Amino acid sequence: MPSYKIALVPGDGIGPEVVDEGRKVMDSLAAQDQGMAFEYTSFPWGSDYYRETGKMMAEDGLEQLAAHDAILFGAVGDPHIPDHITLNGLILPIRRGFDQGVCLRPAYLHEGVTSPLSGFGPGEIDMAVFRENTEGEYSNMGGFLYQGSADEVSTQTSVFTRRGTERIIRAAFEHARKRNKKRKVTSVTKSNAMAYGMVFWDRVFQEVAREYPDIETESLLVDRACMDFVRGPQWFDVVVASNLFGDILTDIGAIITGSMGLAPSANVNPEGAYPSMFEPVHGAAFDITGKGVANPLATILAVAMMLDHLGRPDAADRINAVVEENLRQGRVRTPDLGGNASTSQVGDEIVRLLGEG
Repeated sequence: MPSYKIALVPGDGIGPEVVDEGRKVMDSLAAQDQGMAFEYTSFPWGSDYYRETGKMMAEDGLEQLAAHDAILFGAVGDPHIPDHITLNGLILPIRRGFDQGVCLRPAYLHEGVTSPLSGFGPGEIDMAVFRENTEGEYSNMGGFLYQGSADEVSTQTSVFTRRGTERIIRAAFEHARKRNKKRKVTSVTKSNAMAYGMVFWDRVFQEVAREYPDIETESLLVDRACMDFVRGPQWFDVVVASNLFGDILTDIGAIITGSMGLAPSANVNPEGAYPSMFEPVHGAAFDITGKGVANPLATILAVAMMLDHLGRPDAADRINAVVEENLRQGRVRTPDLGGNASTSQVGDEIVRLLGEG
């Protein structure tokens, strides 16, 4: 029987609450499926760890994580620690260290969920955003000069490599073929104002697109893309963007499909040389931490993405189906979706529906 080694990094804020529900769902699947088992290792890294040690993760953190098949991540961030310390101390080193260059964030309007945009029914918003995940605007290259003086200078350098750019664009085209829906890939840049990195991206996109004559293409400036995500999300199928632009667009995609609590994310090392990492998009959400009202469905959907990545699409499909059923029924849902159920009650309901399947 295959046993999957899963690293749990609950992190900050509501991260531990939602990761607990993700594990609950995995345990339920393992109990029902004699061909699947999970072996967990939980890591206490995050802002509390930083307060104790001065570091967001252990010095040999990547070495410890490398022994696992996949990572389930909760959230990172703390209102009392600058974001550039928390992110650059934990999640970004994992993405870079494990070359998780492909970030996939689907946005789907489920039955039983109301979009803040009028006139859209179930499945009428359905897109997959591919975000370059290890370079671009988040390359963390730059510095300060004359810091603290009237002549202070800061620099922040975006880095676009052919390998990284081509890899994410090619992944988007391959996914468009696999989805077999509109068979369209939209590239998002800002090449009218960023005449080197973004122009380079446009050129690589055009080169890769020639290899996929069956896929329709378009290129949009990021301001136009943000506008169209709101006024015409039904126009999109697969979207590919740089690290920064993909980050912004996927937050829009999450909210127009009903809730940040429904948005999962996969950080994938396509070559399989390192473990990939799966997480909810919503972040630490300190305003609701400890209240037991965080929506765990984004994490549970991220578990489905993780199982699909590990070669268990059957288990992934079961999770996706019961989440759909839960949302369709609308009886057990957290306050962000208009309900009054707790985080654990939603997790329990998903487990119950899995048992019925």
